[in-house]
Amino acid sequence: MNENIKEKLAVLPNQPGCYLMKDKNGTVIYVGKSKVLKNRVRSYFTGAHDGKTQRLVREIANFEYIVTSSEIEALILEMNLIKKYDPKYNVLLKDDKTYPYLKITPEKHPRLIVTRKIKKDKGKYFGPYPNVLAARETKKLLDRLYPLRKCNTMPDRVCLYYHMHQCLGPCEFPVSQETNQNIVQNITSFLSGGHKEIKKDIKKKMYQASEDLDFERAKELRDQIEHIESVMEQQKMTMNDQVDRDVFGYAYDKGWMCVQVFFVRQGKLIERDIALFPFFDDPEETFLSYIGRFYFHQNHPYPKQVLVPVATNISLLEGVLDTKVHIPMRGRKKELVELAMKNAEIALKEKFALIERDEERTIKAVEKLGEKLNIELPSRIEAFDNSNIQGTDPVSAMVVFVDGKPEKKDYRKYKIRDVKGPDDYETMREVIRRRYTRVLKEGLPLPDLILVDGSKGQMSAAIDVLENELGLDIPLCGLAKDDKHKTSELLYGDPAQVVDLDRKSQEFYLIQRIQDEVHRFAISFHRQLRGKGAIQSELDDIQGIGEKRRRLLLRHFKSVDHIRKASASDITKLGIPLPVAETLLEQLNQKNEGQVEE
Repeated sequence: MNENIKEKLAVLPNQPGCYLMKDKNGTVIYVGKSKVLKNRVRSYFTGAHDGKTQRLVREIANFEYIVTSSEIEALILEMNLIKKYDPKYNVLLKDDKTYPYLKITPEKHPRLIVTRKIKKDKGKYFGPYPNVLAARETKKLLDRLYPLRKCNTMPDRVCLYYHMHQCLGPCEFPVSQETNQNIVQNITSFLSGGHKEIKKDIKKKMYQASEDLDFERAKELRDQIEHIESVMEQQKMTMNDQVDRDVFGYAYDKGWMCVQVFFVRQGKLIERDIALFPFFDDPEETFLSYIGRFYFHQNHPYPKQVLVPVATNISLLEGVLDTKVHIPMRGRKKELVELAMKNAEIALKEKFALIERDEERTIKAVEKLGEKLNIELPSRIEAFDNSNIQGTDPVSAMVVFVDGKPEKKDYRKYKIRDVKGPDDYETMREVIRRRYTRVLKEGLPLPDLILVDGSKGQMSAAIDVLENELGLDIPLCGLAKDDKHKTSELLYGDPAQVVDLDRKSQEFYLIQRIQDEVHRFAISFHRQLRGKGAIQSELDDIQGIGEKRRRLLLRHFKSVDHIRKASASDITKLGIPLPVAETLLEQLNQKNEGQVEE
């Protein structure tokens, strides 16, 4: 512990507030809150901790704190600070999925759409739905029942939906606001639990049509009833009061927490959310912070009621959430909370082995690699590889691994500008010079370790640029390969020596993964540049996209870039199945990873 931290610990206030832990670069790596700052912050630097907390403490070079007037203010401030700094140890909601909702747009002639984005735009939102298919099935049913407009942009004349009686045709015929509002009210009633009454009304119309011998209309109404039953009534659990609720339960062990959220809509349990993460504070406070951030960060609409387990600080939550919070003590609501708690416990136990295995492969491998090289923890590793065929279209690529995992948003591609012919050493000089000149100019984070694909020649070229041109002292290693183009040795030092790594160790597997990834990335960029008919080949490589669908996609979207920016729903409108659309977008975005740096 440095003297600066010791002095700050001595004067910490005995009040509520937030604290910000910083690393040697001044980057905020963790944000926490406490009702007694003095006790909480001091606890990090005293006593024994588990491995993950030790890693956090080892990286703390300084800290700041902000005093608040209440614990509620501390929770709100914590959520704001986490959103602002995105600290790497605050991982609670980084990987959580978003759910589809049905939305009635607030336009003059409203539409019913499926969306994952919740905006404050006066639209009406319903959901969440278990998956996008459930949302689409419900929308398809409502499109049959209620003729709101379907088009994004108003056309000049009526379309097929008008002739199918699924649109009133406001593009060509006058539609009053009163008519639109009646339809919106009917849809709202339907999605708010009124579908049973609507089903009864349709049944009466069906019987009347049958008596009038209008059998075609009777069959159409019967099909509508069947759709309502199949879409709205196949649910897992029901509660008689039909109130929208979110039910929270949690479990924790060995410094890890699992939170389960049950979504109860119209009295039916339709979906659950599960989050599993390490925590560094008091378990109950971590749970409260999670609930606050669940609504604050992901913009989840508030239900009528939130149910939480016993021993939860309700007053704190109600001070932050814009809804009623309740601890049920008996009956079905209590059973739901207990079920959420039980699911959290089961999930935590089942996932522990996988978590420990993943940790062994990533952060522990990084720690051991740092020990072998006798350097500080190499959290951020940047690796380079060059690619050319007989000097044509020379390129280079950089990949970034943070705590043993790829950080694909930081990948970079380089077109070689100044080197003529297949000169690997000069190519390495150019790329290292361009990369770290930009890093210094733009104040980007410096890596803790640099890996270059190659041996002593590439290492010398890179070190010369770093030290003699840029004045940087960053550990740098070379990655040598064997005759089968597999990672064989890690070189380090001056003069470069082979680092003694067990070929079956996790640290060796880590550098092998990094070398394979940077090589893959460089080769894919090189092929992208030199390949002819790149547009066609990008689509032809994707399963489910044949010649007919490729032509259909390019005719509609005009280019692969426009396809890449489209949503799965945009693609399915062309008659392409949803799984194929999702595969298409996933593979196109993988092919487009990384930015080309000038």
